[in-house]
Amino acid sequence: MLLPSLTVVIPVYNEEDNVKPLFEALQSALESYAGDWFVIIVNDGSRDGTSARMNACVDEYGERFQHIELQRNFGQTAAMQAGIDAAQTELIATMDGDLQNDPADIPRLVRELLERDLDLLQGWRKHRQDAMVSRKLPSRIANKLIQRVSGVKLDDYGCSLKVYRADVVKQIRLYGEMHRFIPVWMATVCPPHRIGQTNVNHRARMAGESKYGISRTFRVVIDLVTVFFFLKFRARPGHFFGSIGLWVGMIGGALMSYLVFIKIFLGADIGDRPLLLFASIMIIASLQFLTTGVLSEILSRIFFQTTNVRSYKVRKPLMCDLTDAPKETEKAQDSAPQTNATDNA
Repeated sequence: MLLPSLTVVIPVYNEEDNVKPLFEALQSALESYAGDWFVIIVNDGSRDGTSARMNACVDEYGERFQHIELQRNFGQTAAMQAGIDAAQTELIATMDGDLQNDPADIPRLVRELLERDLDLLQGWRKHRQDAMVSRKLPSRIANKLIQRVSGVKLDDYGCSLKVYRADVVKQIRLYGEMHRFIPVWMATVCPPHRIGQTNVNHRARMAGESKYGISRTFRVVIDLVTVFFFLKFRARPGHFFGSIGLWVGMIGGALMSYLVFIKIFLGADIGDRPLLLFASIMIIASLQFLTTGVLSEILSRIFFQTTNVRSYKVRKPLMCDLTDAPKETEKAQDSAPQTNATDNA
């Protein structure tokens, strides 16, 4: 086997008109892959004919294709996690089921991930074929926010076309709508220089309707708070709450000291001053933040001591031989220099 085994995970929701073309494109793109490959398509509670068409295509295209049916619509993140959990290969690739991502890019991404010795190779839709107001603009705003908060410098976090080392991506768990933050979550278990990006082909949607709009920008802002907390303070939450408590306490203490000074030395009446109430509230809030920090530290230690989560991870080498493997023909595209996540800083 020249290349590591590969599983392509694809969540779909109400994509009945894209199912057959999707199977055809995957078969065409992967049939010459120099290693074992499989496809897991996760039906995220579709309400149209997606399930029936997927079952028919699985029967037609053989055992390399697997169909997972979720009980209801749990969202793209949960569907993607279900596919990742089911994958049993050394590498995992993810992509959308609307065929805007090109499956023909996957073999090239695999080779590039191996040659650059990365844990995650993120696709970059440099020439994105989407509407400006409803898709491109929200994506650009979200990308800038994520870059600023996380410190992981990529140009397109929202592109679902990615290739991962399976043993690394399986160390993280995805909840809510955190699929757009996968590179950031990966940075919690691998160094940023092992997260890279490369240009990928992007096509206009030919069938079905987009499930996203400008409203997702507001959800990104909310999710970023969670991402920032777990990225910086997952193992030391007491520092997060304690730092806030100390600053609030110092401000409240300074204000209270001022009021005590003018009361004792200047004889001023401070009983009816709003500043007295404000200073008192800040001191009480400081104590609450400090107490919350202590409790969060206790909970954090309970979590690490009662689960299999360790404070370290041992890297496993991939078994592959790139010397004889045929190089994939890259699609003609106006590409920019391929960069690691840290190169864009």
